Amino acid sequence: MSTPPPTAAAPTPAPQGPAGAQAPPPAPLQGGQLVLATFAVALATFMNVLDSSIANVAIPTISGNLGVSVNEGTWVITVFAASNAVSIPLTGWLTQRIGQIKLFVGAILLFVISSWLCGLAPTLPVLLVARVLQGAVAGPLIPLSQAILLGSYPKEKSSMALSLWAMTATVGPIAGPALGGWITDSYSWSWIFYINIPVGLFAAAVTWIIYRKRESATRKAPIDTIGLVLLVAWVASLQVMLDKGRDLDWFSSPVIVVLGIVAVIAFAFFVVWELTDANPVVDLRLFAGRNFFGGTVAISVAYGVFFGNLVLLPQWMQQYLNYRSVDAGLVTAPLGIFAVILAPVMGKVLPRSDARVIATMAFVGFAIVFYMRSKYVIEIDTWHLVLPTLLQGIPMALFFVPLTSIVLSGLPPSKIPAAAGLSNFARVFCGAVGTSLFGNAWDDRIALHHERLTELANVYNPAFAQSVGMSQAVLNVNDAQARGMFNFTVSTQAAMMGLNDIFFASAVIFLAIIPLIWITKRARGGGGGGAAAGAH
Repeated sequence: MSTPPPTAAAPTPAPQGPAGAQAPPPAPLQGGQLVLATFAVALATFMNVLDSSIANVAIPTISGNLGVSVNEGTWVITVFAASNAVSIPLTGWLTQRIGQIKLFVGAILLFVISSWLCGLAPTLPVLLVARVLQGAVAGPLIPLSQAILLGSYPKEKSSMALSLWAMTATVGPIAGPALGGWITDSYSWSWIFYINIPVGLFAAAVTWIIYRKRESATRKAPIDTIGLVLLVAWVASLQVMLDKGRDLDWFSSPVIVVLGIVAVIAFAFFVVWELTDANPVVDLRLFAGRNFFGGTVAISVAYGVFFGNLVLLPQWMQQYLNYRSVDAGLVTAPLGIFAVILAPVMGKVLPRSDARVIATMAFVGFAIVFYMRSKYVIEIDTWHLVLPTLLQGIPMALFFVPLTSIVLSGLPPSKIPAAAGLSNFARVFCGAVGTSLFGNAWDDRIALHHERLTELANVYNPAFAQSVGMSQAVLNVNDAQARGMFNFTVSTQAAMMGLNDIFFASAVIFLAIIPLIWITKRARGGGGGGAAAGAH
C-alpha cells in the first residue's frame, strides 16, 4: 500500500482547569525521551502501512493455502480498506469520549490481537472477519499518531515532526513487499501478520509509559448513530457486491441485485441524513467548497487507480511470470525510494510553490509510468519491471502533500478535522473500490483476449498447426498435451494483453482528472498553510 498522506490530526480537547478554564497544553518532550517517543509513535504508523502493503505479494500463496481463487484472495485487501475507511470518521468522536492516549494505545493493542487472529485463520471467512476487525481498529492510528507527535514538539518544529512521521510511513511500501515475499517463501503467510505482535506491543508499551500523564480531556460528545449505521450499510453492500459480482454473474444473481438495491437506498438516505443532521458522522456540506471538492475527488480517484494497479502487478508476476513471492516483492519495493528521498524536499518547496502545479506534475508522472507499463511483453526482464516502479516514487512524492494542502486550504480551523476525516474516508474507500474494479476489469480483458486468440486455433490455421506439430516433435508429447501447452501460451498472452489494457486506461484516467485540480483556487502560501493549520 502507498504512503498515507499527511492529514489533519483528530481534534483534541484542551485539558480543563478549575472552573472550566482551559489548562495549558503539556510542555514539549525533550532529549532522549522525545527520540524514543517519536520512534514508538511512528512505529505504530509503520506497522499499519506495512500490514497493508505486505499482504499484496502474499495473495496467491494465501489463496492457494486456503483453497480459494486469487480473486477471492484479494478480498483480504479490500475488506481491510473498506472497514478502515468506515472507522476513520469516528476518530474525532472516540478521542473526545476515550482520550487521545488511551484510544491510541488501545487501537494498537486491538491491532495486535486482530493480527494474531489473522495469522491463526484456518479458512478465508475467518481471515476476512479478522481483517475487518484489523481495518476497523487501524482507523485512528494515522491521525492520532500525527496529533501525538505534534504535541510532543515545539510549534516551530512541527514541520520536522510531520517529516519524520512521513519518512517512517514511507518506509512501509519499500519494506512491505520484500519482507512479505521473504516471509511467505521462507516461513508461512501467517507470519506476515504475526510480526505485528512484538512491534505493536513495543509501540504500545513505550507510548503508554511516556504519554500516560499527557492524556487529553474527555467529554460525552454526541454520536450520529443513524448516519453511522447507514454508512456501514452502503459501504459494506457496495464492497461485497463488487467482490462477489463476477463469481455470481453480476445482476443475474438475486444476491447481487439485493446488495445493489441496499447500497443505493442506504447511500441515498445517508446523504440526506448527513446533510440535515446537527452532528453528522461525515460532514458532506464540505463538498460545497471548490477546493475541498476538487482536491478530494482528485486524490480519491487517483488513489483508487494507483492502489488497484499496485495489487495487480505482483499477482501477474507470480501467476504468469513464475516469480516467487520474495522476487515479486523485491520488484515492487523500489516504489518508495524516491518518495523517501524527496519527502524533505517537498516540505521546503511546497510553501513557495503553487500546489496545483506540483499535483499536475504528479498526475503526468503517474500517466507516464503507466504508459511505460502498457508496453510490457511476456519476455520482459526484471530491470524493465523495476524501472517504472522506481520512477513511480517521484510522482508519489509530489502527490499526497500538495493535494492534501489543496483540500484543507481556505477552511476555518474548526472545520479542518472533519475535512481531513472525510477526505481520508473517500481516499481509503476508493482504494478498496479500485482494487475490486481493476481486478474485475483485468479478468474481463483476459477473457476477451483469450477468446480472440483462440478463434485462430483451428486446423485450418497453418500457424496453429505448426505450433502443435513443433511441440509434439520437440517435446515428444501427444496431440492433447500439445494443445494444452498451446492453450497455456494463449492464456499467458491474454493475461499480458489484458494487463496492458488496464495500464493504458490508468494512464488516461490520470490525465483526465487533471482538470479537477484546476477548478480549485490557489492556496495561500502554496497550500502549505492549510495543512499545517490542520495539523495543529
